Amino acid sequence: MKFIFTRDTWQEIFGTIRKNKLRTAITIIGVFWGILLFVALQGAAKGMENGFDDRFKNLATNSMFLWSEQTGIPYGGYKRNRRVRLELNDTYRITNQIEGVQFVAPRNAKGVFGDPPPLVINKLKSGNYKIFGDYPIIDKVSKKKLRKGRFLNQKDIQENRKICVIGERIEKELFEEGENPIGQYIRISNIYFQVVGVYKRNNTDFFERDNSIFIPFTTYQKIFNTGNRIGWMLISGYPDADIVAIEEKAKTLLKRKYTVHPNDERAFRTANFGEMFGKITGFVKGLKFTALVVGIATILAGVIAIGNILLITVKERTKEIGIRRALGAKPGEIRGQIILESVFLTLVAGLLGMTVGGLLLSFLNDFAKNWDFPFLNPTVSLPYIGFAIAIMVILGTLIGLIPAQRAVSIRPIEALREE
Repeated sequence: MKFIFTRDTWQEIFGTIRKNKLRTAITIIGVFWGILLFVALQGAAKGMENGFDDRFKNLATNSMFLWSEQTGIPYGGYKRNRRVRLELNDTYRITNQIEGVQFVAPRNAKGVFGDPPPLVINKLKSGNYKIFGDYPIIDKVSKKKLRKGRFLNQKDIQENRKICVIGERIEKELFEEGENPIGQYIRISNIYFQVVGVYKRNNTDFFERDNSIFIPFTTYQKIFNTGNRIGWMLISGYPDADIVAIEEKAKTLLKRKYTVHPNDERAFRTANFGEMFGKITGFVKGLKFTALVVGIATILAGVIAIGNILLITVKERTKEIGIRRALGAKPGEIRGQIILESVFLTLVAGLLGMTVGGLLLSFLNDFAKNWDFPFLNPTVSLPYIGFAIAIMVILGTLIGLIPAQRAVSIRPIEALREE
């Protein structure tokens, strides 16, 4: 093993590389691309995983929306296309009768699903914004990042208070720069509401964004005369509950109450976050596995190319190797030098691939910041880096054994006869 640290060994390796610069460059491209793909795909998968985690971190993923539409099948004496309207007591039924349900939040809104948003006025400024009637519990499902003030509370519900929480875009559009909106009054449908909070935009808010206004659910009922009707509900299950099973049970319960055919899929619709999040998680895992397979396969192809080139190099150096053998060089030294050259070329190509892959991920991370895309901090973990380096060393050693064995099998006398 001493020959590894001698100057002569490395002079011969670098001398061979200098003599065949183009061949060496072509040789290492395969391993370079393999590691580049491995790092880029693994990092991209991690970036997407981080992006989705960040996007959904304020959302209870084991939850779903449920709303009603028109029936699709005539049933129980009712015609098809009958409009079904959810009621407030439906939320209590689902909470009390379905196992695994943590809570149900009824919701009403103006300005969504094609409904024109109400006019909101502050002094000489005005705009049309979405209005949501909610219970404070909605904050547990889709957490609001408050910039100022507070969110809705239970007293607001009990006392039908005319208070509101506005988005930061509304603050910019209805209030002067530097003006504090907390405690001030705005008019919603010609009724004065006191601003008690300002929230930041949250990418997990599917309807609200930062141009919406939240008011107490009971206040919404009185102002817009909705009675016990609700627009939709948000159902949240316990962390270990099966949200897909809860979805089916909730639909079955509502179909019985509203005399809807058991096979009617139009009357009640859902958007199941738990199911969607599971699919996203599965996609990211699949991408990681694909990156692993593609990366290893490409690295292997590149290492085989290195082995083939070294075989050619050994053939070209037959006379040189014969002279060294005749002068007393041991077979182990000849074999070790060829293997060392194989491992060296493999590592150089791999480290170049890792460097370029890291730069590419950094560029993608900066690029994604300018777009509304779930991609954040794409990195490759140290175990994966260690695994890649180990694979390169092992494969480089194994593939180097073939030309190395070819080199030591050369008889000195035959090598010296070579023209």
